[in-house]
Amino acid sequence: MRRPLSSGLAPLLLPSLYLVLLGTCLLLLPPSALGASEQRLRQACATCRGIIERFDQGLADTAKKNFGGGNTAWEEKTLSKYETSFLFLFFLINVSSWCFPPSPISKEHEEHIEKWWFKLKKKHPDLFKWLCIETIEVCCPAGTYGTDCLACRGGSERPCHGNGLCEGDGTRGGDGACRCNREYSGEFCLDCSYGYYSSLRNDTHSVCTACHNACKTCTGASNTECEECKEGWIENNEEACVDMDECAEEVSPCKDDQYCLNTDGSFSCKACDDSCVGCTGEGPDKCKSCMSGYTMEDEKCTDVNECNSAEVCTRENEDCINTSGSYKCVCSENFENKDGTCVQIVKAGEWLFAFKTILRQKY
Repeated sequence: MRRPLSSGLAPLLLPSLYLVLLGTCLLLLPPSALGASEQRLRQACATCRGIIERFDQGLADTAKKNFGGGNTAWEEKTLSKYETSFLFLFFLINVSSWCFPPSPISKEHEEHIEKWWFKLKKKHPDLFKWLCIETIEVCCPAGTYGTDCLACRGGSERPCHGNGLCEGDGTRGGDGACRCNREYSGEFCLDCSYGYYSSLRNDTHSVCTACHNACKTCTGASNTECEECKEGWIENNEEACVDMDECAEEVSPCKDDQYCLNTDGSFSCKACDDSCVGCTGEGPDKCKSCMSGYTMEDEKCTDVNECNSAEVCTRENEDCINTSGSYKCVCSENFENKDGTCVQIVKAGEWLFAFKTILRQKY
């Protein structure tokens, strides 16, 4: 009769096992309806790979540990170390059935897993290769694809010549076609995409490098090797693509209250200074003419101090304050505006004293 595990085992095992189970359950979610057949093939491999990875991680996390129960000596002698115990095997072959209906790994192949665990582990230490690729055949070796694990385009050693991804790589799905990186194109990802040139090319390797910023297409790295210039660039007398200065055009591409700032291959429009009516650049010294309230002095629009004129702020007890491009009239200190007139501010005590004085004078 099998002796029950000591009471110390459950608290040690269950939290970590539950988390592992939860992570694995997520892998077993059913595929969507769109492309379901192809997706099932890839999902089967992903599920197998995921379980093996978690299994291997569990072995690593619990290396050189025992069950930690009350009778540790008995557990080590009878059940051996945790990393070689039957519990891990139990987890591996039953996890799928705890999450969803039976899957290709959870029920159909329990005997394979048990056989590997107890008899073949030393001979075939790579569980993923033995189980997922060779035994239940849901995955393929890296660099191969499809039902028969055919080599990807460009060969299994360097699929797509290292310049892209093989469709279905490592699974029993896909068609082996290359999805090239941005720089590359063609069936084997050996050709260069639009805007790139070949800096290295032989039968097995291709290196594509971005063209100069001025080039739409090119044969080399410099702006003299452009086959066609990008928009905003123009070919000069030396057959090099150089920046086209849009700001040098007779008619500015910007609005009347803006100036044009040239950039490589383009331009931007910036607001003129507040003192300007039209401008050629940044600041009040770049004004074509001045706004009202400003005057041109030393080739620069300068604020006019209207307060120097006797014709502004002419009311009694009123002061003038100059502002940029204008001015404002305010009542002098201790005066306030009432109905368009600056009258003296009378405090409460002063008002009472003045009222009594008036009464005495009147009566």
